[in-house]
Amino acid sequence: MPLSKKLETYARLGIGIFIFLAIAFLSAITAIRLAVQGREVEVPKLVGMKAGDAQTVLDSRRLGMKIADRVYSALPPDFVVRQSPPAGTRVKVQQRAHVVLSLGPQKVSVPSLVGQSARTARIELLRAGLQVGEITSFYLPDRLLDEVVQQNPPPQASNTGSPRVNLLVSQGERPAEYVMPDLAGMSLADAQHRVSAAGLHLTKISFAASPAQPKGAVFAQVPARGAKIVAGTNIELQVVE
Repeated sequence: MPLSKKLETYARLGIGIFIFLAIAFLSAITAIRLAVQGREVEVPKLVGMKAGDAQTVLDSRRLGMKIADRVYSALPPDFVVRQSPPAGTRVKVQQRAHVVLSLGPQKVSVPSLVGQSARTARIELLRAGLQVGEITSFYLPDRLLDEVVQQNPPPQASNTGSPRVNLLVSQGERPAEYVMPDLAGMSLADAQHRVSAAGLHLTKISFAASPAQPKGAVFAQVPARGAKIVAGTNIELQVVE
């Protein structure tokens, strides 16, 4: 057979092999995509369904359900108010849908808590069938320590959409700040006097060997020298044994 014929035969054979491999590769990619898509399902619409029915629908699609919160709403109790992911989202099987369930319409009014202590406010909310939400604290020199300054929702509010009441609580007057003195080298007795005179509390004394200091002298302290402290700060000392 002439050389030109052989080359033409080899060329046709090579092209055929290439086409075959290309088709096989594309088929494999398609199969992988189908397999991946087969492990994904569409999240159904759960809002407006009773919790038990929503769970049944999710089970049929191999999805789980987690109750993220409960809020007051116009829906009857135990009906889904919100969901995440939203309906129509494609997710992998076994993933859980987070739902917020209804407590039904709110039937209580929010009590007035301003001016009470945080502890008293908590008791009042429990009596009203409500809960303490977020508590934010600020230093307020014109208010007592632990006094409720603001509340949200305000007093007498109803149908707020949540059983929780957020509180703004006073921390009283901001304590004065000082610089931690250097107690190293002092005798234990002198250090104790210095700590007491500064309005600090010596809470721990430990003993250890230190060749650089004489016996009974302070050689380490917590907080360290120069640290910012306030009255009542707890102090720890290490003394040469």
